[in-house]
Parts: sequence; structure tokens; C-alpha cells
Amino acid sequence: MEKSAAMKRDWIATARTLSEALPYLQRYDGATVVVKFGGHAMGDDDAMRRFARDIVLMKQCNVHPVVVHGGGPQIQQMLKRLAIESEFVQGLRVTDEATVEVVEMVLAGRINKAIVQAINGQGGKAVGLSGKDANLLVCEKALKTHKDPDSNIEKALDLGFVGEPVEVNPGVLQAFAQNDYIPVIAPVGVGRNGETYNVNGDTAAGAIAGALKADRLLLLTDVSGVKDASGDVVTKLSAEDVRKMTEDGVIAGGMIPKTQTALSAIEKGCGAVVILDGRAPHAVLLELFTVHGGGTMIGKG
Repeated sequence: MEKSAAMKRDWIATARTLSEALPYLQRYDGATVVVKFGGHAMGDDDAMRRFARDIVLMKQCNVHPVVVHGGGPQIQQMLKRLAIESEFVQGLRVTDEATVEVVEMVLAGRINKAIVQAINGQGGKAVGLSGKDANLLVCEKALKTHKDPDSNIEKALDLGFVGEPVEVNPGVLQAFAQNDYIPVIAPVGVGRNGETYNVNGDTAAGAIAGALKADRLLLLTDVSGVKDASGDVVTKLSAEDVRKMTEDGVIAGGMIPKTQTALSAIEKGCGAVVILDGRAPHAVLLELFTVHGGGTMIGKG
């Protein structure tokens, strides 16, 4: 009897949650949401299954998800197995010809298809792509500089086949959305002369979100959001707040490229960007469909 009463309370709580979600379901009806999936959640079978189920639920609720994924740890594992050494400069992998072949093989092959399979396993219709398909991400070689701490002179860095998107052609993604397919994109781009470029996953997601004029870009990470000088997560920031916190050194390290990606996406037409902890169960659903939300939202004003 007690067990039956407890189950009834659970069902009532579930019904209440669904009812409370109605305004948010209406808010995002027909919206395009780009989700950058990466970090440690990608290596966990249960987390992958939950993520896939959440993406399928979004589509069922007439939200159009576009998934962009990373794969740094998996690339590193394969490079190690093949005895190919690589290094990082300013958070970007220096990518020679041998490395870019491995990057494409791992990202556009094994990882991309694992995510596609997970989504399809939950009843969705996912299609795997890379930035090469339909010239989705046309890139130029990334140009980075580094200030020498001794001489204070800016020096050019050669990152090899690391690309920056200079042209995004989202037509193929829009066609998929209209036909109930869920695009899953590996961040590998193409050069104007047919070169293969390794693109940072956050950068690729931001470029795609801007080109699609997406309602939201969700950057799933291994941290809970942008933190202030006291170490507390800030729930909402304007573009000007981000610039000031960066100048003051409050936003530093690996959070800089994420917040810069957010600013670039917003400038190109994305409604807002949320940086949130992808390790939290159902992080995407909490952000979109509940009052709770999560992480840090960055908007224009």
C-alpha cells in the first residue's frame, strides 16, 4: 500500500513537471538550438544515452536540434596508439598532415557515428556530417600570435592544418530540419583548395549557430559556467560584461575561447549562448524547459 502511494506521488510529480514545462515548450516551438557536445560525457555510455534521449525529446517537442561534437580525448588516444606526437598552443592542437588524417578519421568516423547511433537508438532520425559536406564549413588557416614574455614581441604561430571558418553554408542543415532529421556535425572543415582543416568544436558550433540565426547555442562543458572573481557561477552576462571580465583577468584560460565563441555567435545573429555543465543529467532539458536553467547565459544586452 505504501509503495503504491509512493508511486502515485511520483506520477503526480511527473505530471506537474510536464504541466510546468508548457510555457517553455511554447517558447521554443519551432526554434533552432545548436548543441555543442563534448567533454567527459562523451566517453560515458550512460551519459551518451541520456544525451541522445534528450535530443530526441527536443525534436519531438518541435525544437530543431543541431549537434556539433568534439573529441579531443579520443583523438589523443588514437595518436598515442599510432605513436604520433602532437602539442597544444593556446588551447589549439598543432595539426600536421599525419595528425589531420587521424583527426578526420576519429571525428568524422568513430565519434560521429557513435552519436548518430545513440540518437537513432532512442527513436530519432540522426544524420552524420562533417564540415566538408555541402561545403558547410569553408575554412582558412588559423592565424595566431604569441607575445614573447622576454622580448614582449608578437610572434606568429604556425598551427598547421587548424582552420577558422570564413564561410558557413547552412542550407543542408535547414533541409534536414524541415524533414525531421537531426544533423550531427564533426568539426572538420574544407579549404578553398580542398585542404582538410581541424576546427575547434566550440568555434565550429558558434559559426553554425550564427549562420543559422539559432535561438540558442548550448556549449556543454566540464565546468558549471562562467565564474566571477569570488568563484561563484554567474547566471547571466551581457557581451559588455564578458569583455570587461576578460580584460580584468576574471575570465581566463580555457574559458576565454568559449566566451569569445559566444560573442562571435551573438554578433552573427544567434539569440543567446549558454555555457553549462554537460555532465549534469538532462542539462539540455533543464536549460530549455524549466525555470531552473543552468550555467551562464550570455546575451547582447
